[in-house]
Amino acid sequence: MSISISASVARQTLPTQLDRVEAGEEVAITRHGRVVAVLVRPDVLTARRAPEAWNRADRIGALLESARSAPLRPPAISPERAEELVEAVRADRSAR
Repeated sequence: MSISISASVARQTLPTQLDRVEAGEEVAITRHGRVVAVLVRPDVLTARRAPEAWNRADRIGALLESARSAPLRPPAISPERAEELVEAVRADRSAR
């Protein structure tokens, strides 16, 4: 069950609203007629987020597996150019 109250009422009756949430209700808090927050129990929030988190983890796992099986791309710069850049950084650091 969900109820809706204004932000000013929520401010005035916070202990009562927390009791409602603890009893299993959801309390939507509105400002100028628009919902800006919802008070819910932590276990309800966790249960709502869990499927989304598992789906994201599955997508990340699939991306990692795909990346592991894909051939490596050739380097973007030559080893000589990479060594030049490293030497330039070292020279700059030693000049300080």
